Formats: sequence, C-alpha cells, structure tokens
Amino acid sequence: MSWLVKPKTNEPAALRLRRHLEAEEALLAPGVFNALVALEAERQGFKALYFSGGAYAASLGLPDVGLLTLEDVVHGVRWVTRAVDLPVIVDADTGFGGALNVARAVRELEAVGAAAIQIEDQVMPKRCGHLAGKAVVAAEVMAEKIAAARRAREHLVIVARTDARGPEGFEAAVARAELYLKAGADVVFPEALESAAEFRAFARRVRAPLLANMTEFGRSPLVPAARLFAWGYRIVIFPVTALRAAMKAVEGVLAALRREGSAARWVPRMQTRAELYALLGYAAYEALDRSLGEASDAP
Repeated sequence: MSWLVKPKTNEPAALRLRRHLEAEEALLAPGVFNALVALEAERQGFKALYFSGGAYAASLGLPDVGLLTLEDVVHGVRWVTRAVDLPVIVDADTGFGGALNVARAVRELEAVGAAAIQIEDQVMPKRCGHLAGKAVVAAEVMAEKIAAARRAREHLVIVARTDARGPEGFEAAVARAELYLKAGADVVFPEALESAAEFRAFARRVRAPLLANMTEFGRSPLVPAARLFAWGYRIVIFPVTALRAAMKAVEGVLAALRREGSAARWVPRMQTRAELYALLGYAAYEALDRSLGEASDAP
C-alpha cells in the first residue's frame, strides 16, 4: 500500500508520457508484473514501465493466450500504479472484445492511473506474438477499435500493435500501421519483426512514435536500445526479462533447498531483509502508524 506513505503526482500519468514522446525522449520500459517489481524499476531510475500481459498471466500460472479478463488486468495495474509514480503502458491484448469492449477498457484503465493502453490486431484467442500460427483480424476491424479507444479516452496514450509481419508480411505491417495512425493511434508497435534491417526499414517508412519489443527467445533479434533509438524508436520494452530472470533464480534455489535441505549457500545471492524493507519504505509505515496513534491519544 505504497500510496499511504508516498506523495503522488496529481498530473495524469498519460500527460507525462505524452511529454516524453513529444520531446522525442528515449524510453526504456522494463516489463513489470507486480508492484514490488515496479518499485525496484522505479528505484533503478526508469522513466516508464510496461505492464506485460504475458508476464502477469505467467505470474498467475496461466499461458499468454488471452485468458485474462479486463477485471484481472485492472486489478493488477491498480496495485502497480498505487506503488509507483511512473507512466505505465498496459498490455490489453486485443481489447477484451469488440470496439465497445475496447472503449470500456480505456475508461477502466485510465481510472486506475494507466498512462497508455496497448491493443493488438490478432484474432482471438490470441497467441504470444513470437509464436507461429498467429492470425490477424481485418485491418478495418482494428481501426474501429482504435477509433473507439480514442473516443473513450481522456488523456490515455493509444499504442496500436500489429502482428501482421508473420501472417501477412512486412509490407502489410507497414500498411496497417499507416491505417492505425489515421484511426487515432499515438504510437505504433510492430511485433515480431525478423531482422535489424526490418526494424530500421519500418522506422524509415512509418513516421510516427514507434515502440520496439526486445523480448528474449523470440523471432526478433536483440537489437541494442541505443541503435533502435537512433533509428527513430521512442520506446523499447523488455516485457518478460525480469520474470524470466526471477524464475530462473527461483528454480535454482528451490532445487537446492529440495536437494540439500538448506538454502544457506544461496544467502549471498538473496535480497536482505534490510534491502527489502528499504524498497518497501517500511520505516515510513512505522512512522505513519506512530503518528496516527499519537493523534488518537490527543485530548
């Protein structure tokens, strides 16, 4: 409940994200899937966060196949936006249905402090963007969703993701990007481009704020963020990086614990109690509790 002890900026997060984009700032946005990871990302000095649907679903024991409901996502995002005072870009999959569902998602997510909503043009049930077998809806269907999002939002930034590169080819992805911009998208996210040359060519062809996905083990090469920024991308996300690293550590420590009956040799690799409490702002909660008690004792 970090919002109890941390002052929050009154300005909507979407307006702060818009300023970053208008200033053509380079934004690294790590993927977060809970409030604790978001707190650490804020402590490390990031200026924006990406609420990854894939990472959040995995943290709930689910694959990234569109099983999360709008209420599930709103619940997770609320905890993150309460914990940190950074713009959060929210992965909303295909918008949870048709154009009306997208409009509702925009209102619900903006109400809990999201800065941006990302919607994609896949057919439901969606698949991870870097797996084979994807299909996309007609471009006009996605354009209608974007128009609905624009009409429903107050300040929310609209990120239009196209998965067309795989099923329809690079040229189709470019054409869809142009259509989505005309429909009202603020940022274009070309998913699963297959080479550094394609990332560069897309930026040359689509003159708009662009987002690049540097997920590991996918179809896209891991292009350094500095190079992507130089080509014209404004946001680079790392959606599942923290989850993958954390789960590899969990795998190792649990295997050692099961095998050895002790986690003693892992202690040097653990976050200490003091470090965790510092990240959570534990002392501030104690101070608040004391002050509330003192106030209740006053005559």
